[in-house]
Amino acid sequence: MNVEQVYAEFSAKNPDFARTQEFRKRDLQEFCAEIGAKWHASLFENTERVAHGVYKYTGVQNVVTIKKDPVVAKQEPILVPDNVLRNSNFGSIPMSDPDYVPFGQYRDIETIIKSKIFYPVLITGHSGNGKTLSVMQACAKLNRAMIRINCTKKTDEESLIGSKTLVDGNVIVVEGPFLTAMRSGSIVLLDEFSASDPNAILMLQGIMEGKPYYFTATGEYVYPAKGFNVFLTDNTKGQGSEDGRYVGTNILNEAFLERIGMTIEQEYPSATVEKKIMLRRMETKGCVNEKFAETLIKWSEAIRRTFADGGIDTMITTRRLGHIVDNYAIFNDTNKAIVDCTARFDEMTKQAFRTLWEKISEESKAAPVEQPAEPQNA
Repeated sequence: MNVEQVYAEFSAKNPDFARTQEFRKRDLQEFCAEIGAKWHASLFENTERVAHGVYKYTGVQNVVTIKKDPVVAKQEPILVPDNVLRNSNFGSIPMSDPDYVPFGQYRDIETIIKSKIFYPVLITGHSGNGKTLSVMQACAKLNRAMIRINCTKKTDEESLIGSKTLVDGNVIVVEGPFLTAMRSGSIVLLDEFSASDPNAILMLQGIMEGKPYYFTATGEYVYPAKGFNVFLTDNTKGQGSEDGRYVGTNILNEAFLERIGMTIEQEYPSATVEKKIMLRRMETKGCVNEKFAETLIKWSEAIRRTFADGGIDTMITTRRLGHIVDNYAIFNDTNKAIVDCTARFDEMTKQAFRTLWEKISEESKAAPVEQPAEPQNA
């Protein structure tokens, strides 16, 4: 590493030096030891002494980026030049959801985030089964900042990485969420990532390998801080939707998909877990009705079996069950909740759902109430 590069790194980590070009000798010595640079008298060839132990660097002015020899740079967050407006949202720690019940491979998600090892993970499965929520709740539990990006066909380099823009007549570089998360060691959640343009998302390939990103707007290598990781959610594994249920999704480049370390195929919760989720939601909303919760689960289970057998084209999701509970909490009417929350489906489907609900609801009413077993005499 030459003299200019040492001062470039020193400038990047010390905003006072970047502004005044003045430094204390001991500070520069400590910095060289920190980055593994050899201390040498040549470091003072382009300096002038301005006070006891204080020097002014008179070499290349305002050098704040490293354009060469990036391998020796420390992989930790670094300060950015004055003309870079860093995204003010460094990611926030999600709020804990009192209704959330861990299931499936939630523990794996939590373990990966806790390890702070870079390991991109795809969570795939049907809509409304808690894919996004699992990552958010793991971050909430572990007190980790997360940036959620909802992907669309307009998701591009500017929205992911950053761009130049005009602010008060000045050209400012605004960093995007990926660079923000890399600097701060946060989690990025790419939600429904196959809705992105297949070509645009290829810009993330180096980042998906855990490597630094060369930000052309500033000529700077941005290194991922410890803890940075990428989670992706999708309904189609990046393979597109042949049946049209997930319209707007694309077939993504195999080279990008191959950079995903692990894929979690998330199913809907089991009946036991889903009932627990609904009861917790009822408790939160102040409308606990265990019989209603149990009937909802039987109903959704029957619909999902029919869907799996090809009898219908859609099903009741865990999210939809939550909507029904919310409706019940507001209107205190179980039948109204079913009618209101199935109205979004086409005529044939909603009638089938409502007819099935009436049948299962009547069966539940007619079912004998289980009595506790009598204690046996010793």
